Amino acid sequence: MRPSFRFVTVLIALGLAAFAGPAAQAQDAPPPRIVIGAGVIEPMPIAVPAFVDEGGASDLARDLSRVVASDLVGTGFFREIPADAHISRITSFDGGVAFEDWKAVNAQVLITGAVSASGDRITVKFRAYDVLNGKVMDGAALQFAGTTAGWRRMAHKVADVVYSKITGEGGYFDSRVVFVSESGPKNARLKRLAVMDYDGANVQYLTDSGSIVLAPRFSPTGDRILYTSYETGFPRITLMDVGSLKRRTLEEQPGTMTFAPRFSPDGGTVVFSLERGGNSDIYALNIRSGQLSQLTNSPSIETAPSFSPDGSQIVFESDRSGTQQVYIMPASGGEGRRISGGEGRYSTPVWSPRGDLIAFTKQNAGRFHIGVMRTDGSEERLLTASFLDEGPTWAPNGRVIMFTRETSGGGGQASLWSVDITGRNLKQIPTDGPSSDPAWSPLLP
Repeated sequence: MRPSFRFVTVLIALGLAAFAGPAAQAQDAPPPRIVIGAGVIEPMPIAVPAFVDEGGASDLARDLSRVVASDLVGTGFFREIPADAHISRITSFDGGVAFEDWKAVNAQVLITGAVSASGDRITVKFRAYDVLNGKVMDGAALQFAGTTAGWRRMAHKVADVVYSKITGEGGYFDSRVVFVSESGPKNARLKRLAVMDYDGANVQYLTDSGSIVLAPRFSPTGDRILYTSYETGFPRITLMDVGSLKRRTLEEQPGTMTFAPRFSPDGGTVVFSLERGGNSDIYALNIRSGQLSQLTNSPSIETAPSFSPDGSQIVFESDRSGTQQVYIMPASGGEGRRISGGEGRYSTPVWSPRGDLIAFTKQNAGRFHIGVMRTDGSEERLLTASFLDEGPTWAPNGRVIMFTRETSGGGGQASLWSVDITGRNLKQIPTDGPSSDPAWSPLLP
C-alpha cells in the first residue's frame, strides 16, 4: 500500500559536540523547553531555513523543511519566524552558525538540514540548535535514509525528534489515520475506507463505495484494520491486511449483527458488540483460535468496548442505568463499574495510549462534546462543543484527539477535526470531501 523502504537512524558516533562544531560547548542556560499543561502557552519561536541540497534534491530539500515546520507549528506550541526575517542564510550543513543573527530575530530553536539523492534513495540529516546556548540540543542530530517516495515520512520523523526534545512528550507526526470517506447526498451517503498521513496528505482508498463501511480501527502494529461492513446486507466485522488489502469476515452467526470492533493491545483478540434479538452484549474473539467469549450479559445495550493499554480492563458504554453511560470491567468480563457521573449521555469511550485518561462523546442540552476524564471518572473536561461532535481517537502519544464533526441541516456534512487534550488548538483536518470515523495508527515502524 505504501512505498517499501527501510529507515536507518544514525547517531553520529563522534558525539554531538563534534557534530555540531565548537559552538556546541556552551552550557550557560537551560535548554529550550515547553511544559505542556492547562495554562496558556506562548508559542516558542523557531527558525526552519530551507534544507541544503547536497546533490540532486533541491525540491525535496525545500519540501522537507516545509513539512517539518508545518508539523511543529500545527501543534500550536511553536511559531515559525518567516524566511524574509532571517538575517543569516544556511548554505552549508557543516558550515558555522551565526547564532547572534538568530538571536536577533528571537529564534529560540534553529533547525537545519541537508538532503542528498541517488536514484530513488535519499538521505536526510538534521540538527536542532539551542540558539541561546549556541549548541546542538542533546539527541537532536540525526540522519535518516529511505526512498524518495517516502520523503514526507522522513520530514515527520525529524519533527517528531524536535517535538520530543522540546516538550518531553512522545511524537505523533509519523503516523496515519484510517477513516470513512463519504460522497453523495446526506440521505444516501456512499462510504469507503481511506487512509492518510496524520495531516491529511497521501490519501489512499482501501475499499470501493459498493457497501457501507463504519468504524475502522488500526491494529497495535498498524498493519491490519478492523471495520464494520454491510457487504452481506448485515453489519459484520471485517479484518483487512493494510498491505495486500485482503480481507475476511471474522464472526458470522445466523440472526446476529456484529459491530464496534477494537483490537486488544497484543493484537490477538478483538472485542466487539454482538446483537441478537434486539439485545447487544460485548464479546471477545481470539483471532487465531476462533474462540468466542461473552463478556457482558445484560438486557441493556452494551457497545463501544476499548481496552486499557495493559490489556487488563475494558471501558464500554451501556444504557443499563436508563441512559448511555461509561463503565469499566475486567478484560475477562463481569460486572461493570460506572465511571461517568455528569449530566447528559456518554458514549464511544476510548482509553488513552498513556493509560491516564478516557476520551468520550457527550450529549447534553442539545449539544455534543468531545471530552476526557480520569479512569475513575474524575476531572472531567469538555474539549469541544458543536451541533454534532463524536467518535474520538487518540494520537499515539496520548496528547491529541481526532474526531468527527458534522454540521446541521439537510446539507450538513461530516469532517475530521483535532484538538489538544487541554482544549487548545482546535482545527479541521484537510480531506478531499466529507469524512468521518477517524482512527489513529500507532507510530509507524
